[in-house]
Amino acid sequence: MYSESVLDHFKNPRNAGVLADATARVEVSNPVCGDILQLAAYAENGRIAAIRFRAQGCVTAVACASRLTEMVRDKTVAEARGVTAQEIAASLGGLETATFHGSQLAEDALRELLDKLPL
Repeated sequence: MYSESVLDHFKNPRNAGVLADATARVEVSNPVCGDILQLAAYAENGRIAAIRFRAQGCVTAVACASRLTEMVRDKTVAEARGVTAQEIAASLGGLETATFHGSQLAEDALRELLDKLPL
């Protein structure tokens, strides 16, 4: 059901934890399944210098949050705006329709976070 990449990010999440000196932080949830994602970033010179997440939820919610942090770290805010749920899912080897909500949650958190970061 899950790709090797999804399982790897779930079992060995990248950039999980708290970012004490975050420039911005957000929390989003999916009321249908109960997944919760907290995302925090430190921006410096218009770039995402550090990013961390905390997630409570299904396998894909954790895996997508982990992968998202890898995808946007060191990008400018403008570059990070180009990351979509479809791109997150594809970078993990694809997600089945029933589990795609994990990548949508990650995109939703990213959009809210980017709106709080300085350009």
